[in-house]
Amino acid sequence: MAAPDSPRSSESPPPIGPLGELEMQLLALGNELYNLGTTVVNDSSKDDKPKKVGMRVNEVINQLAAVDQMGQRIRTTIPQKVIQYIDNAKNPTQVTKEVIERAATDNQFLNGNIVALNSYRELLNEELCKQWPELETQLKRKEASEL
Repeated sequence: MAAPDSPRSSESPPPIGPLGELEMQLLALGNELYNLGTTVVNDSSKDDKPKKVGMRVNEVINQLAAVDQMGQRIRTTIPQKVIQYIDNAKNPTQVTKEVIERAATDNQFLNGNIVALNSYRELLNEELCKQWPELETQLKRKEASEL
């Protein structure tokens, strides 16, 4: 079953190559962070048992170092806004949705301007032809070549 915010099924294999290796390394880092959190909760008692938090912190540091080493081999760039969304515990796919919506709005604005510009050009050409009839053939030829 796919996670609701995942682009692919949770049972599907990771991609082949460096990105797949990085995905597996990040999954291991997530597990180590979870283990650290549960260890902190379990070790918060005031009894005299030996504490395991230090060991868990070292495991997290080792996983972070492994992720950092893998990052040196991968040339995929991640937009800063996506990182900020993740840091703010928001779904990074929302960034993609916002970018697509903004692009659609910009395209509508651009298309509207093109229609207005073409209408203006037609009116201008009509007036030019009224004032200088000798330009009519050139203007009509130019309009035909632009279509």
